[in-house]
Amino acid sequence: MKVEGEGQLLRIFIGESDRWEGQPLHDAIVRVAREEGLAGATVVRGMQGFGANSRIHTTKILRLSEDLPVIVEIVDKAERIQAILPALDAMVKEGLMTLEKVHIVAYRHSNK
Repeated sequence: MKVEGEGQLLRIFIGESDRWEGQPLHDAIVRVAREEGLAGATVVRGMQGFGANSRIHTTKILRLSEDLPVIVEIVDKAERIQAILPALDAMVKEGLMTLEKVHIVAYRHSNK
């Protein structure tokens, strides 16, 4: 079954070593999204990047970083994304969040 509609994509750019209440921040963000019943979340670990302090984080052997870039992507209806932003504001101390309108095409298993 194919489901389509307008939605919102939230991208959260953080570091792999960022923490929230003793656990990795990306794990905590995914947990909050799931607890709030959002449609889905994905965590992507970057190979290289830099943030506000312009320090490069990389997987290159000679410059192995323990704080690689991490992107958490969450997609759902705009009002559902907006509802979790206050919780995320409290959790993300250093990073970047972006929001954009998206057209969602979801393929779901049909029981037919």
